[in-house]
Amino acid sequence: MAIHTATAAEPAYRKRLGYQAMLLGGICFLVAMLIIFGNISSKEAIEAALKQDKLDMLSQVLPPSLYDNNVLTDVIEVTTAGSDKTVAVNVATNQGVITGFAFSISKEGYSGPINMIMGIDGQGQIIGVRVISHTETPGLGDKIEISKANWITAFEGLSLANTANHQWAVKKDNGRFDQFAGATITPRAVVAAVYDGLQLFEQERDQFRYTKSKEKNAKEIHP
Repeated sequence: MAIHTATAAEPAYRKRLGYQAMLLGGICFLVAMLIIFGNISSKEAIEAALKQDKLDMLSQVLPPSLYDNNVLTDVIEVTTAGSDKTVAVNVATNQGVITGFAFSISKEGYSGPINMIMGIDGQGQIIGVRVISHTETPGLGDKIEISKANWITAFEGLSLANTANHQWAVKKDNGRFDQFAGATITPRAVVAAVYDGLQLFEQERDQFRYTKSKEKNAKEIHP
């Protein structure tokens, strides 16, 4: 004997246009919320990664042993004399005393702009220089990267006080810095950018020497 099972009838409200519209709207809302929460999570992760990358780069030109402040947020705007151009400068302090600065420098290379960050102490002596980005020729101009060669470390310890103006050039131009075989334009640009950065510090020394923190004024650099 065959056994017949009854199939439950679909509720009538499910066939109504209003119900279907509400169901579709609910699904769309849920998907939208998932996308929004996903974007927020991704944004926070990206911002955290960028913050860490910047901190890692800063630590190469401003060793953490120099400061006890947050160099990422302790920033001053230095205005270049005779122009409206401003430079963002990260300031390192230790117990309220300024111990160093880091700021961006840039120069046009062979294939495009070479963007760098330079750290200097209170007396204008270079602590370190690192390349942030460039489009120079791989295998030739990319020797300006610390991961490819140690050429960029030749600036460490130099200043306008201990290095004569004419020495701020590659050896091909009667300066003190090595050039690369087949890529003289690249190191020439880097040397020029570093020299310009040191001149900026010297010209705007008073702006560099003082900064206001959120809680108290940082002390003047010790001579």
